[in-house]
Amino acid sequence: MLCLEELLTLELFQALPRNRLDWICERAKTIDLNIDEVLVKEGDPPRGFFILLCGRMGLTRRSEGLEIPIGQNDAPSFFGEIPVLTGEPTPVTARAITDCHFYELSGDDFLTLLHECRTFEQMIFQSVAKRSRGLESFIRNREKMAALGTLAAGLAHELNNPAAALVRALQDITPAIIELQHMNLVVGQHQIDEAHTQEWLKARDEGYEAILHKRIDLISLNEREDQMLNWLEDYGVKDAWKLAQPLAESGIKIETLEKLTNQWRDELTQMRDIGLRWLALSFEVMSMTASGLHGAERIAQLVQSMKSYSHLDQGVRQLIDVHQGLEDTLRLFSFKLKHGVEIHRSYAPLISKIWAYGSELNQVWTNLIDNAIDAMDNNGVLEIVTILHSDRIEVQIIDSGSGIPPEIQSRIFEPFFTTKPVGKGSGLGLEVVRRIVEIRHQGTIMLASKPGKTQFTVCLPIV
Repeated sequence: MLCLEELLTLELFQALPRNRLDWICERAKTIDLNIDEVLVKEGDPPRGFFILLCGRMGLTRRSEGLEIPIGQNDAPSFFGEIPVLTGEPTPVTARAITDCHFYELSGDDFLTLLHECRTFEQMIFQSVAKRSRGLESFIRNREKMAALGTLAAGLAHELNNPAAALVRALQDITPAIIELQHMNLVVGQHQIDEAHTQEWLKARDEGYEAILHKRIDLISLNEREDQMLNWLEDYGVKDAWKLAQPLAESGIKIETLEKLTNQWRDELTQMRDIGLRWLALSFEVMSMTASGLHGAERIAQLVQSMKSYSHLDQGVRQLIDVHQGLEDTLRLFSFKLKHGVEIHRSYAPLISKIWAYGSELNQVWTNLIDNAIDAMDNNGVLEIVTILHSDRIEVQIIDSGSGIPPEIQSRIFEPFFTTKPVGKGSGLGLEVVRRIVEIRHQGTIMLASKPGKTQFTVCLPIV
């Protein structure tokens, strides 16, 4: 049984009359935990009000599959009042860091006590406010870090392919250039007439143009490559398969090759096919250069998108291009979008820029687009619409997911409310969106949802 002297070690109970203190001592249930034992788990139904008299309890919350420490309770202290008051699932997991001795007052008894003593009630709600602020601050920081981690992972994924292409191009291009120099030296020693040399150079330059401007479509490339391989084998080129692809990609015609090689058919030296090898290697070098250039441009584009997205001067209100912010966000999410999400854009022409906090606005687009992708289970249609009004810009983000049940739509922007499983959602993503839109930008955000169509509409003032 709970001892009166133990109970009075907490300031919270010192304002209660003696009869109520005795009542608590009679009704409190004794609990002892060993190190690492769990009292309550995150997501459990509300249980009761706990009075810790000996030991230390650790509090954790799941985030992205990990148990993250968010605080601890040292004896003498109390906890458990928030889920009892709100009726919501337990927001944290409480685990014994040391051997613990405490008492539990049932939820009904705690509420009875709360309603009978004004001073007790005030102290409880002061505690609730303080703990809620602490939990909210922690989760906000975790939300920001999780969003940064998501974007960083996506950026790393997107940078990997162009970076690898660039590395391959630089690795392969050096020996190819050395081989071309050797071929040029060999051909130069045979003193080929100027007119014939110009014909080869013309064929090479036309092939360069075709490669740089991608004039050969992929559908016909395989057929061209097979035809080229057959001709090269008939001509008698060793390892003809190595030459077939670059020659096919250049768009050069077999008739042109026959004309260029006609005077060398009876040649018994390496001059018989060196021209063909020179052409194929030249085209291959150009393809590698084009691939490396494309990779470098893609890397530069992604870095610029991340720079634009983050708005390094994020504390400053500045003129923001809404379309650019949406595109930067989509580009950084492309690793998630490419596997089954179709994007439909309907942007208003000549849309005005607005004064806004750039990085915060992009956080709005990130949360809404990420939620839309999750709602569609990475497979569906994501539609982004912008509409210009005389005094505001309207942005609609629409997904083809299963929708949000009508009975919870009114709660979707509440702090800590989430439809996602424990550890997957903090319940602050949309609350952060609402704060940024309504408080930071004096705008509005609305939700309309039914099966197959969920639409978030953000309205932002132009001035």
